[in-house]
Amino acid sequence: MSKIVNVILSGGFGSRLWPLSRKAKPKQYLPLFGGKSLFEQTLDRNLKIADSALLIGSVENITLAKEVFDDLTYQSIVESVPRNTAAAIAFAAFAAAPKDILIVTPSDHLVDQEERYEEAVKKGIQFAREGYIVTFGIQPTYPETGYGYIEHQGSDVLSFREKPNAGIAKKFLEKGGFLWNSGIFCFQAKVFLEELKKYAPEVYSHAAKAYENRDGNVISEELSVKIPSISVDYAVMEKSKKIKVVPSFYDWSDMGSFEALYTYLSDKGHEVDENGNMYIGKEKFHRFLGLKNTILVETDDAILVLNKEMSQNVKEVYEEVVKKYPRFA
Repeated sequence: MSKIVNVILSGGFGSRLWPLSRKAKPKQYLPLFGGKSLFEQTLDRNLKIADSALLIGSVENITLAKEVFDDLTYQSIVESVPRNTAAAIAFAAFAAAPKDILIVTPSDHLVDQEERYEEAVKKGIQFAREGYIVTFGIQPTYPETGYGYIEHQGSDVLSFREKPNAGIAKKFLEKGGFLWNSGIFCFQAKVFLEELKKYAPEVYSHAAKAYENRDGNVISEELSVKIPSISVDYAVMEKSKKIKVVPSFYDWSDMGSFEALYTYLSDKGHEVDENGNMYIGKEKFHRFLGLKNTILVETDDAILVLNKEMSQNVKEVYEEVVKKYPRFA
C-alpha cells in the first residue's frame, strides 16, 4: 500500500541571515518563530498530512534534526557532498516505493494559515495520484525580486521565470497570472524518476549508482561528485509535460532575508522604533539616531548593521567575511 511521505530538504544554512545563521546552526534550527524553529514547524504541519518523514541533508543538519524528531520514526539520507535539489529529490524517490506520494518541502519556509496549506497540499496529492508532478505557487502580494515566478492558467503551467528585477516583477503583478515559485513539490516517486531519467539522464544514472552504493544511509562522496549539480527546476520542472501547479493562498515566506525576518517579527510585535529601525540580539541597550529602516543584528561574536532594503546583499558580506575570517562561518 502506498504511503504519503514528507521529504524534508535541509542542505543549506541561510547565508543571507548571517550572523544569526551559521553552519553550526543554520536558520532552520533557530527558535525564532513563536519559540519554535522553522524545521519544527515544517515537521509539525506536514505530519498532519503525511504518514512519515524522510530527511535529506548534510551530516551536521541531520544531527541537529535528531534533537527535533525525538522519538518520531523517520528515515534520513546523508549527503556527503551537496549536489543541489535534483539529486537530493532523486535519492528520496529511490528510497520510496514506486507509488508512494512524496511531498517535498524545504525545511526553512514559514507558513501561516495552515488550514489553507493543508487544502492546497491535498489538491496536490490528488494531482499526484493522477500521474502529475505538482508544484505549489503562492499568490504574490508585492513585486518580490528574490523569488522565481510561475506563469499559469488555472492549474496549467505556461512558463517558469527566473528571479526578476523590480520592473519586471511589477509587470508580473500588473498583468496577473503569475505566482511565486515556492519550491514545494508533490508526486509519485516512480513518476518523478521516469521524468528525471527522460530529461536529465546523467543526473538519474549517477544518482542511482550513488544511492545503490550508499553505506547505510550515507551517500558516497566519491560517487556524489559525479552527479551534475543542478536544481530540480532545470532538470525536470521546466521540461516535463506532466506538470501541474496548485495556486495557493496561505501566507508564505522562504525566510531568505532579513527583510523577510523583519516583516515576520514586526507582525508578531517585535519592537520597531518610529523610524522603522529594528534591533535583533541580546537585548542590550541601544538607540538609532538619524537612521531609518535599519536592522541591527548582534550575536556573541559579530554585529551586522544594514538598511532593510539591502537584505539580499548580506550573502556577499558573508562570503567576504568568511574568506578572510573562516571562524565566522
